[in-house]
Amino acid sequence: MLVGQSHVAEAILPYVEMFDAGLSPEGRPAGVFLLLGPTGTGKTRTVEALAESIHYSPRHILRIDCGEYQMDHEVAKLVGAPPGYLGHRETQPLLSQARVNSVASENSALSILLFDEIEKAAPSMVRILLGILDRGILRLGDNNLVNLERTIIFLTSNLGSQRMQEELGTSMGFSGTNSSEKKETEYKVLKSIGIAAAKKKFSPEFMNRIDSSIVYCPLDKNALSQILDLQLEGIQEHLDRRQGARSFDLDVTKKFKEFLIEKGTSPAYGARELKRTIQKYILQPLAGVIISGRIPPGALVKMDLKNDEKILIRIQDDELAA
Repeated sequence: MLVGQSHVAEAILPYVEMFDAGLSPEGRPAGVFLLLGPTGTGKTRTVEALAESIHYSPRHILRIDCGEYQMDHEVAKLVGAPPGYLGHRETQPLLSQARVNSVASENSALSILLFDEIEKAAPSMVRILLGILDRGILRLGDNNLVNLERTIIFLTSNLGSQRMQEELGTSMGFSGTNSSEKKETEYKVLKSIGIAAAKKKFSPEFMNRIDSSIVYCPLDKNALSQILDLQLEGIQEHLDRRQGARSFDLDVTKKFKEFLIEKGTSPAYGARELKRTIQKYILQPLAGVIISGRIPPGALVKMDLKNDEKILIRIQDDELAA
């Protein structure tokens, strides 16, 4: 599930449906998307949500961290070293046909490729991508070909993010629920900034091979609250799996939720820090109480905040300060 970015699914799903119907164009990937916007707004989560939808697992993604390919010679790790070069046999290409096929599943033949932070990639890697986006074929170092027609490719980037924050103000999206009209205006501004930054970075040939450039908006308080609720549901499922018969029900008060959102979100990083915040303020305090054996199986455990700083854990009528 992707929260706060309803326009994203509208842009991507038609390409998945065309693939499922056998109507994707020949000689190129089934879809190519450039995801732009501030960090922590859901770009990578979009790719994971699609993998969950068509493969029933967020791990069915072939992810390439472009930060690892900032120098031209490092691109050999992606396609393999050519014959005659030192380490030719030892350098297995990351983008082999076998690896691409491994992220498909019996539920769907569509493989998902994610090129994360594409703006950091070396020029030679961008040239390789240009060929992939144009013909749907990758030639490896040993001259073997990889067919990428059954792939959907995502390129994520933070290009223009700083300018977006400067233009719209750091309070954007965090002061409350925005009206539909205001959101539409903000989105138009963000989109123009993001696409202008991408066009400045990449050649017209590269940009013309992208099916859709999608810009992500900063998350408002409603979206952040929904994200927190989803993550807390995940924590309950985690407790049930790991504790088994000794599991208990976790209840987090509204005041404590507001504390978690304040600590785990920001205009600069969006919701990126929320998982670590939950780990620090929920899982770590709970760990000590679980180890002490003070939580009976099936108990209701409430977590609250006292004096805006002290974490309280209530086990039925027993109150503990963490």
